[in-house]
Amino acid sequence: MRASASGRRSIGALCALLLALAVLCGCQRWSSGSDSGDGAPSAGATPTRPSGYGAVFLGVDECSSFGTTSFTEVPCTSERAAARVIARYDGKVADGPSCPATTDFVLHISQTAPASDEDGDGAVPQGYACMRKLEPPHPGDPGGGGGPRTIVGDCVYSAGSGQVRETACDGKGKKPPEYKVTSAVTARAKCPASTALYVQLGGSKPVGCARPV
Repeated sequence: MRASASGRRSIGALCALLLALAVLCGCQRWSSGSDSGDGAPSAGATPTRPSGYGAVFLGVDECSSFGTTSFTEVPCTSERAAARVIARYDGKVADGPSCPATTDFVLHISQTAPASDEDGDGAVPQGYACMRKLEPPHPGDPGGGGGPRTIVGDCVYSAGSGQVRETACDGKGKKPPEYKVTSAVTARAKCPASTALYVQLGGSKPVGCARPV
């Protein structure tokens, strides 16, 4: 049976429509690994920073790159990460709380941060971050020869004018140890009789009782 001209036109239009639909379906790109569960393609999520990084400039448990005067905040999993924040305070070190005893070093944060800020206004409140290195050696550990605080187990040497400075107890520091802090008390009278030197420690037990090494 011969199809009429109008029938041929109808069949041709239908074939063209099916071909167009096939082309459209072939061009649709589906997102792998991020389906919404309803069969629809992903709309594209806004990138977010890893948890614990970037919300507050050098907040507790965040990490910094190498350096104590020039540094940036980096993810703790980065190969550039050198130390972790174990405490963070606003204001000046002299006016604020002491860092934890085993702090390795302190980062002083100016009002304008070098690389990041907390709310996007280009400024970070002045403060300081108490840092703990990700890998040993830890100068803040007892006897380590460094850190912002002198604690029980540390060794010191006389620096003149009634001052002492911390040095490594193993003798590997720039100066050999002369005294070791063996205990911390609230007043000098509570130090043992063997005490040869009193060292100012700060905190709730501000007096360190030291004996010759």
